[in-house]
Amino acid sequence: MNDTVRPVFHGFEQIPLREYAERAYLDYSMYVVLDRALPFLGDGLKPVQRRIVYSMSELGLNAASKPKKSARTVGDVIGKYHPHGDSACYEAMVLMAQPFSYRYPLVEGQGNFGSTDDPKSFAAMRYTESKLTPIAEVLLGELGQGTVDWTPNFDGTLEEPTWLPARLPHLLLNGTTGIAVGMATDVPPHNLNEVVSACVRLLDDPDATTRDLCEHVLGPDYPTAAEIITPRSDLLAMYESGLGSVRARATFVKDGANIVITALPYQASPGKVIEQIATQMRAKKLPWLEDIRDESDHANPTRIVLIPRSNRIDADQLMGHLFATTDMEKSFRVNFNVIGLDGRPQVKGLKALLSEWLSFRTDTVVRRLKHRLEKVERRLHLLDGLLVAFLNLDEVIRIIRAEDEPRPVLMKRFDLSEEQTDYILETRLRQLARLEEMKIRGEQADLEMERDRLIATLDSKAKLKKLIKDELLADAKKFGDARISPLVARGAAQALSETELVASEPMTVVLSEKGWVRAAKGHDIDAAGLNYREGDELLAATKSRSTQQVAFLDSTGRSYSTVVHSLPSARGNGEPLTGRFSPAPGASFQALASGDNDTRFVLASSHGYGFVTRFENLTGRNKAGKAMLSLTPGAKVVQPAPVADVEQDRIVVVTNVGHLLAFPVGELPELDKGKGNKLIDIPKAKLGTERVVAVAVVSPGTTLSVKSGTRSMSLSWKDLDTYLGARASRGGLLPRGWQKVEALAVE
Repeated sequence: MNDTVRPVFHGFEQIPLREYAERAYLDYSMYVVLDRALPFLGDGLKPVQRRIVYSMSELGLNAASKPKKSARTVGDVIGKYHPHGDSACYEAMVLMAQPFSYRYPLVEGQGNFGSTDDPKSFAAMRYTESKLTPIAEVLLGELGQGTVDWTPNFDGTLEEPTWLPARLPHLLLNGTTGIAVGMATDVPPHNLNEVVSACVRLLDDPDATTRDLCEHVLGPDYPTAAEIITPRSDLLAMYESGLGSVRARATFVKDGANIVITALPYQASPGKVIEQIATQMRAKKLPWLEDIRDESDHANPTRIVLIPRSNRIDADQLMGHLFATTDMEKSFRVNFNVIGLDGRPQVKGLKALLSEWLSFRTDTVVRRLKHRLEKVERRLHLLDGLLVAFLNLDEVIRIIRAEDEPRPVLMKRFDLSEEQTDYILETRLRQLARLEEMKIRGEQADLEMERDRLIATLDSKAKLKKLIKDELLADAKKFGDARISPLVARGAAQALSETELVASEPMTVVLSEKGWVRAAKGHDIDAAGLNYREGDELLAATKSRSTQQVAFLDSTGRSYSTVVHSLPSARGNGEPLTGRFSPAPGASFQALASGDNDTRFVLASSHGYGFVTRFENLTGRNKAGKAMLSLTPGAKVVQPAPVADVEQDRIVVVTNVGHLLAFPVGELPELDKGKGNKLIDIPKAKLGTERVVAVAVVSPGTTLSVKSGTRSMSLSWKDLDTYLGARASRGGLLPRGWQKVEALAVE
């Protein structure tokens, strides 16, 4: 008795969860890569696309037939070859029918197949009809000629082609996109004539470089007429490596004062572009535009009309801004990652891709010729037997009538093969009687000539190349067309700054005691006469322009800036600066200034210190401001005074007790920030009661106005000679009655 204990099989296998998960994920990854997401180099199709095209051909939906309901096609595809969702399958079919998605559509659709505005707005498959387009013949024409391998479908009841025998490199013609596990593909569409020309060049010169091939393949050719602006050097690098990007830009024309956009980049939605422009207009970030209209129709698929506010607006500058800020300029990733003839995914350059496709095409043609040769030789073999039967017709008939088993007797009597004998026996008597020897010999002669031609082509590489080349050129002549996307070398668009977009208008910026700011149009504004919130009044006002910036100085000497056109209108009370900036707790705004970046200002404190600085130093993007004027304890910021001419202007400093000093601007150093130098001498003993109340810069020919209460005294350039002195001196004392000075103004 055998005591060996045999293991018991429980109907399942036990493996660690980690190993199972790893194996399952790898299997899924390989399935996604090879059977769903990436195209095969030979026919340029993913499995679902291949099955759709094949199913439509099986349904007889060629270009010359009547279309059938799309639901019929989708039903056949998912029922026979592609056991997945019907919506995904239908969407793949719709994509092949959209002329704005496919450069050379493979499906001709009737009904709503979406629009450029919304490619997924197509009708349900029960409403639409479809059939194949003429160019689908390039994929299917040689299918029944022994050119492909066949594989069982998912349930083993039918067979489907492993690939389609493409006569053209369809992968480059229509391109494709796909996302697999850990890899993706992005192949742009190309022009048929250019691709065929490159294939012919490679057939004639196998050593041709990618640069040589790029003399034929100039760049991608999208279904839209938008310009491809990628530099030629970048395109060449892209084709050499198989990786890169392509930038496309909308085209426009001038129609009087209006700007008409005539083409958008590939897959750019007109509705989205219009919304992007309208959003900028609503946010007042596009003041150059008055209105935008969509005049697209069937005759003009893309016609977006921009109406500028003025004839003086530079259309190129405006469009450059829109290119940079909307989908009117788009960049497309390029990744020639495809499944090669070895069944493995790989990123290939243009030469490698075309060389491998030509290898695929050569193999396809050889298989087609061999398949035809086999058919010709079989027919010749049958004709040889038929000729024997015709020449010995009476004997053949006698044997058939007399013998119980005529087949072996005929084979022995006339030295026939089984195939020849069966063919004779299956031939109807009336057909056999009508056969003519000349007719049989004529067919034999034609077939023998064809056989010799096929053998000669198969035995000669040169003849095989010529055949492939002639077929490529014939298809190019039949299906080729002119390039749609023009190649134009342009630099990338740059968005305009807010300042450049705004019209330059005179403005007066008004700051109140409590830190509220607003901007009024014009320079002849009575700032003190404006309405203020209860308990508030005018602190300072400065003349500016809408395109300039305005800077504010707070009680700590920090500077903050913003663009003038962004300030609220003077029709209201304005807005608090604390909502726009973030000053230190307890700090208040005390002065403001505005000008161009190179405008110079005298910054001063109430303790008599100051310096000259460029306006650019007062500006910055930090909401917390930037340290500008260093203040001694108890000092305040005095309203900055603009300098017109450093060589001739005089700085005038006045204190609240009437001491006034004038000295040349050149005596005061120019700094970026700091405390500065002493402007006027204020004795330490008087710092608590005497302070600088105003600083002004006076040019030759102007008049200085000294204000005390409601009274005003004018001092001419010559009058100021009395108060001229060295910087940091005490200055002269104003006449009695004018020693309580409140402000200075230059007129």
